[in-house]
Amino acid sequence: MNTPMNNFASLVGRMLLASMFVYAGFTKIGSFDGTAGYIASVGLPLPKLLTTLAIIVEVVGGLALVIGFKARFAALVLAGFTLVASYFFHNFWAMPADQQMVNMLMLMKNIAVTGGMLMVFAFGPGAWSADGR
Repeated sequence: MNTPMNNFASLVGRMLLASMFVYAGFTKIGSFDGTAGYIASVGLPLPKLLTTLAIIVEVVGGLALVIGFKARFAALVLAGFTLVASYFFHNFWAMPADQQMVNMLMLMKNIAVTGGMLMVFAFGPGAWSADGR
């Protein structure tokens, strides 16, 4: 149903979901070497390339989600990115006991964000979006 309240909720929901990615992407730009070092620390190859790709996915995908441009595709890419990143960086089952609780919560948060992204993918960005125009 295309009501003003639904359109408003879709817009705000997209903005809230995207805020995490846009913020994280710009933070990675400011701490590029630190992010690359963190990626290398979990054994992933080509950490500088992966850092660059993460920045592109987070900033471009997040901004696309905010304005609702190719929002379904952006949401699907961000959902996949979130799941892959969660597996490598919030694998609480392989961490020392003192790190497990926080990382389990981070993993669960990311699973919930992925669910939100899949909702955008399934139902679209709403009328108040570039795609809806």
